[in-house]
Amino acid sequence: MTSVIGDLSIALSEEQGMLLDVARGFVADKAPIDVVRGQLETASGFDTQIWDDMVSLGWTGIALPERVGGSAMGMGSVVPVVESLGEGLLGTPLINTTLAGQLLLRAASSDAEPWLQRIAEGSIATVALLDSGDWGASNTLTEIADDGVLRGRKVMVGDALVADIFLVLCQQGGLPALAVVERGALSDRALTANTLIDLTKRSANVDFTGVKAALICSGDALVAALRDFRLLGALLIAAEATGSAARCLKVLVDYLKTRKQFGKLIGSYQALKHPTVDIYCGMEDSRSFIYHAATVLSDEPLSHDAEVACRMAKAQATDVMSFAGDRSVQFHGGIGFTWDCDSTLFIRRAQWSAQAFGDAIHHRKRLGELLLGD
Repeated sequence: MTSVIGDLSIALSEEQGMLLDVARGFVADKAPIDVVRGQLETASGFDTQIWDDMVSLGWTGIALPERVGGSAMGMGSVVPVVESLGEGLLGTPLINTTLAGQLLLRAASSDAEPWLQRIAEGSIATVALLDSGDWGASNTLTEIADDGVLRGRKVMVGDALVADIFLVLCQQGGLPALAVVERGALSDRALTANTLIDLTKRSANVDFTGVKAALICSGDALVAALRDFRLLGALLIAAEATGSAARCLKVLVDYLKTRKQFGKLIGSYQALKHPTVDIYCGMEDSRSFIYHAATVLSDEPLSHDAEVACRMAKAQATDVMSFAGDRSVQFHGGIGFTWDCDSTLFIRRAQWSAQAFGDAIHHRKRLGELLLGD
């Protein structure tokens, strides 16, 4: 029987394997859980020294071309790094900066190269996408005039409080446009911090009214780039959630092997064994999906197979992370609901991952159309 999915290939290149090993070692050395917890209530949510170390490793330029200071390794090579960061529950601006770089690279001409070079060198960038909390909304209310002055506000702009470069989705003459805005063009009053369920993440609402763009991108390339941006965002969130599910599983297994009730290890009870195995199987399935997607990605506009892969990865990864986070709380009992237990970090990460760049239902609806037709 022929698969409706098409390309089923999975390959991990030598370079990607090396990145995975380096990233896992980096997280283990630089960001043990006490370090992560130490940043949960800070304004930025991350340690600037850790970010500088990541920049020095070249992670902000992995998928950017060599002409702007990148490594030209492609978006597939970002997946193992993000998976490792997810396993460490480490909150940094890497996902938002990487996605902003890809959107600008795919949407713009050579005029954008100075900003791409800054991103490769470690400037934090973000995309101001949403006019409301609906990740599936396709319209934008923010407008830009012919003189480059913006009018409108964006919500849930990731890492906005620390971003150096904003890419603002807007419309010009009824057509989509992308405005590049420097942080210096915004007043502090223009940013209002959000309170997020995942305390390792940061975002803010940003009022761009009256701000002049440094560069405006438009045209067919932008339309294709926006589509790719949403799919790549879904994939990176899936990679992060897969890593977080692996970390959650490890914590659960350690707990099941040490906690006793009625004189027996709780891991001996089938009611706990079976869900744990389900988490393991789901996590391994999720890893297969994200690395399949990493295999079929290219620097060209994403193909049909790549779109299918990204959507399948997002649906699977966030489902298993939600299940793992829920079971972690339940297995730990009363302490699982407390601040001191890491279960609260897992279930919060699960809630964030489930919604960012569209939930599982959203992506499965699109998969139905892609795989089965009308």
